[in-house]
This record gives sequence, C-alpha cells and structure tokens, in this order.
Amino acid sequence: MKHIIIFLFVCATGAALAQDNVTWHDVTRWGVEGRAWEEQERKRWFDRFPAKAEGMVTGAVWNLSRHSAGMMVRFKTDANAIHARWNLLNSRLGMPHMPPSGVSGLDLYARDDTGKWRWAAATRPNKQEMQAALLTGIAPGMREYAIYLPLYNGTESLAIGVPSGAKFESLAPRSAKPLVFYGTSITHGACASRPGMAHPAILGRRLEIPVINIGFSGNGKMHKEVGNLMVDVDAACYIIDCLPNMNAVMVTERCVPLVNQLRKARPDTPIVLVEDRRFANSWLVPGRAKFHDDNHAALRKAYEQLKAAGVKHLHYLSGDDLLGDDAEGTTDSSHPNDLGFVRQADAFEPVLRRALGLK
Repeated sequence: MKHIIIFLFVCATGAALAQDNVTWHDVTRWGVEGRAWEEQERKRWFDRFPAKAEGMVTGAVWNLSRHSAGMMVRFKTDANAIHARWNLLNSRLGMPHMPPSGVSGLDLYARDDTGKWRWAAATRPNKQEMQAALLTGIAPGMREYAIYLPLYNGTESLAIGVPSGAKFESLAPRSAKPLVFYGTSITHGACASRPGMAHPAILGRRLEIPVINIGFSGNGKMHKEVGNLMVDVDAACYIIDCLPNMNAVMVTERCVPLVNQLRKARPDTPIVLVEDRRFANSWLVPGRAKFHDDNHAALRKAYEQLKAAGVKHLHYLSGDDLLGDDAEGTTDSSHPNDLGFVRQADAFEPVLRRALGLK
C-alpha cells in the first residue's frame, strides 16, 4: 500500500509540474477567423452573429448562431507539444448521429514543408471544461498550425498551451475577403467526425481563403433577415445552400428576392446557388426522389429567371453528385459523413474557382 501511495504521489506531482511548465495563450488576444462583425457588436466573443441579430432573425437561428462552427485560429510554434484548454457553452457534448469530437471538439492542422495543410490531432471531449494535450513528441522546427473550433456547441473560452520556453507567434485573422456559406445542418457541419472535415473548412484550406460559416441546423431557409446580415460582409463569394431545409414553393418565393437583395448591396460579389444533395436512399423511396426533383427544378427556374433579368456573377452547382453515386457518403441518408464532405468539397471546388477567377 505504501508503494502505491508513493507512486500516486509521484504521478500527481509530475502531472502538476507538467502543467506548471505550460505557457497558455488566450486566443481572444489575437482573434479567430470565421467571425465577420466587430468586437463591440457581439454579445459573446465566439458568437457568429452580432448582437443586433437577436430579434432580427428567428429565435432558432439566433440560438444556433452561438455555435462556433467555422471558426479557426492560427499560430506558429516550435513546441514539441501543443495543449488546449477550452470551455463549452452547452452540456450536450454529442448527438446520436454525430460524435462529441465533431460537436464539441477541437481539430489541429499543421503546414508541412511544402506548405500544404495536413491533419495533426483531434480531441475527445467528455465534459464542458476541457484541458488536453493535443499532440506531443512533435518533430523539431517552427511551423504554422490551425485549430478549428467546435461545430455544434458554443465556445466560451479557448487557450493554447506550449511548453515554457518554446517559441510562440500568434497569427492574426487574414484580411482577405472570406467565403460566406449560408446553409443548413450540412453547412453547419453535421455529421463530420471532427470540425476540420466540414466541407467549408476543407475548401478554406484548399483555396487558402478565410471562411465564414452561417449554416443553421434545420433553419437555413433563405431568410431575408439573414440576407440583411450577409450584406454587412464584404465577401469573396456568397454560397447559398439552403434547399435541404426548404420545399419548391419556398424556393420559388425566396430565392430571387434573396439574390436581388445581395446583388443590390454587393453588385460585383459572386453568388453560387447550390441544389440540395439527394438522400442516399432516394433511389428506393419515390417520395424522396420527387422532393429533390421539385426542389432542383424550382432553383433552376429561379436561376434562369435571374440570368434573364441580367444578374451578373451568378453561378450554379448541381446537387445530384454532391455525395457521390454509391450511397456511401452519409451517416443517415441525409447528413454527410467524412467521405461525403470530401466529395462535397470536390464538387464545390471547381465552381468556386470559376466564381473567384482562380485556376
């Protein structure tokens, strides 16, 4: 028993010393990407929408805007270990069809010697106040890192820790115009296994451009009130991907007015209209297939109407191939799994490159 007590004391002392030797850096001191409004306009530091949105948008959209989906913080360090300490807004850490690692976790990426972003580490949160070593035993060298914040939970605080004495350089959010994704639970990130696997994040890495994610689970419905907020953002491109939460009648009523609203405020900003993906099992369920047929037809008609009216810089993405053709790209026939998100990014990328004038 005495040996056990001594062993536990040594382990506890070692853990305390390890924690004491970590220098913590509060990310609010230099900022995260994925927020578009000024500090004083926000109720909570990690909110996606400004305070003025409360009462302007629906209650559901406002509550979902408290999630930190799409946010990412960058830094450089030569540390051989990277730690994180973060507090979450909600006690629900996961969902039946989406793990806590995606709902409430952090996701670490690093640039390799070629400059390419590569995955490095993820987390498995099991409580609202988390502290974890993201990665240890890191090879020597100064390199750039990025941490993606939780998709379906709010973030109350986040600090990055490195061993005391390691070099650490905070990287301010890039000033380039962002991609603004307006959509549904899929844009929001369901059901990615980790935050960096949602297709807006994948595309942000591929195109080397900041991303603002205003996807709202079950509530991406082309609301003009959301449009009023979108025009505040001098975006590189607006991507409207709301059809999974709509029907053909709603698309007919709302698509043209929303595009005209954006175009009036931002005459030259590219706009991409996205058809909804098909349910993975719609080939077996005729009613589901008809739902998508009707939605696609309504969006295509709105697109043609806008083009005929002379609306410029308008682009269109078909939904039939967003998740592939083998029915393997979803978690529940509706929401992409990681494979589905990669396939969505593959489908989006050439359209966005054309819209942005990139090779």
